Amino acid sequence: MNNTTYSIKASEIERKWYVIDAEGKVLGRLATEVAKLLKGKHKPTYTTHMDVGDFVIVVNADKVEFTGNKLNDKIYRRHTGYIGNMKEITAKDQMAKDSTKVIMDAVKGMLPKNSLGRQMLTKLRVYAGSEHEHAAQKPETYNF
Repeated sequence: MNNTTYSIKASEIERKWYVIDAEGKVLGRLATEVAKLLKGKHKPTYTTHMDVGDFVIVVNADKVEFTGNKLNDKIYRRHTGYIGNMKEITAKDQMAKDSTKVIMDAVKGMLPKNSLGRQMLTKLRVYAGSEHEHAAQKPETYNF
C-alpha cells in the first residue's frame, strides 16, 4: 500500500481559458470566482505552493454592480511616494475613468500577497466592453 501524497509537476499542469461576463454581477462575488479560477482551487490537482490556475477573461467590466451605496462611499487610495501626496478617488469616478482597474484591484486583494500572487494576476485579462482579443485560445464561458 502506497501512502504517499501525489504532487503535480509544472509540466503536467493543464490550463484552460474562461470568459466571464461581468454584466449585472456584484463586484465582490465576481472577484471571488475569478480569484478561485486564477488560483486553481476548482481543480483536484490544487497545490498551495504552485500556480495551477487557469486564464480568465472578464468582459463588460463597465457594467459591474455595487451593492448598497458603495458606488458613492467606496474610496480607492494610492500614494505617490511624496510627502502628503495620498490620492483618493471614489468608486463612481474610478468606474468612469477606468472600470477595468476596479475589477483588477478587487481580484488582486483576494490573491496571495507574494510573488506567486503576482504571477497569478498576470493570467487575468479585463475588458470594459463585450469584445476581447483572445478568440484564438478558444475560451469557455464560465457561469456561476
